[in-house]
Amino acid sequence: MELEAALRDQVGQAIGRPVPQAPIKKLKGDASNRSYYRVGVPPESWVVMQMPLDATKKSEEATKGEPPKELPFVNVHRYLEKLGVRVPRILRYDEPAGMMVLEDLSDITFESALEGGKHREALYTRAVDLLAKLRAQAEKHQDPDCLAFTRAFDEDLYDWELHHFREWGLEAWSGKKPTDAERAELDTIFRDIAKQLAAAPRGFTHRDYQSRNIMVKEGELVVIDFQDALQGPRQYDLVALLRDSYVELDRAFVDAMLERYIATFQQETGERIDPVAFKAFFDLLTVQRKLKDAGRFEFIHRVKGNPGFLVSIPASLRYVREAFRHRPELARLQALVAKYVPELAA
Repeated sequence: MELEAALRDQVGQAIGRPVPQAPIKKLKGDASNRSYYRVGVPPESWVVMQMPLDATKKSEEATKGEPPKELPFVNVHRYLEKLGVRVPRILRYDEPAGMMVLEDLSDITFESALEGGKHREALYTRAVDLLAKLRAQAEKHQDPDCLAFTRAFDEDLYDWELHHFREWGLEAWSGKKPTDAERAELDTIFRDIAKQLAAAPRGFTHRDYQSRNIMVKEGELVVIDFQDALQGPRQYDLVALLRDSYVELDRAFVDAMLERYIATFQQETGERIDPVAFKAFFDLLTVQRKLKDAGRFEFIHRVKGNPGFLVSIPASLRYVREAFRHRPELARLQALVAKYVPELAA
């Protein structure tokens, strides 16, 4: 009851009038340590995000340096608003209480809007165009005050994520460990992939631009969960969207959307992009990102006690297997990991 009173009080202060009778519903969360509550009933409703008071302001995944002085959600939100990207409105942020009042975006995620498949092409076209325009604008308008410009997907982070897969998606999942010789070979291959990915030009990257982090409200696409934004290659958010662990897409459709992104980006910037090289890098990044996702989902299950993402491991592995087909020089890596994760076999 104390929590409910606090939630209603936060909303009351945010909107300038009390809401003593407003019903409260806990919303389904993600894999983070944040909780979300709907206060009121749509269309007269608000969402309160509750954050642990002892939580650091760093990403829950590997990052370098000290925790930022400002909450990343607030910091990156301000930058995206400047670019004209539709993000949820912040109505109140009570830092000492660890609570933030946000506009209620309803329950329609991009994922749920895709159900039935009737609007698939139109929705993905809009999401890809939004991403291309966001990236083009961010490359033109860099902001050192935005946290996303102070951290990056560097060689160490890519390598850490690949070893996150080794630890949780290969060793923990299979119950076996590679031999010393295999481990040394994996270390070398992982570091080589990390080097290749880190060598690409970097710019503003959402990091998790996928179907559960885009909301559909009154026909608008609203971007959420952007607090871990950083510097990364142009293809990174496309891998998150088009190789989404929650919505599987066929390769022909993925290729069409990659070409759409290239065309929109060129229209925005005048820069010509080689589609063959662009797609080849997309496939290499798919191997890295989706191996990491498979391992992360197992980690969330075993360490955080949340088995809800286990169902998405098979799709992640199918994406990696298909990407291996487009990157035959990774055949040795495929053979090594398939020995422990048979779903990755050619």
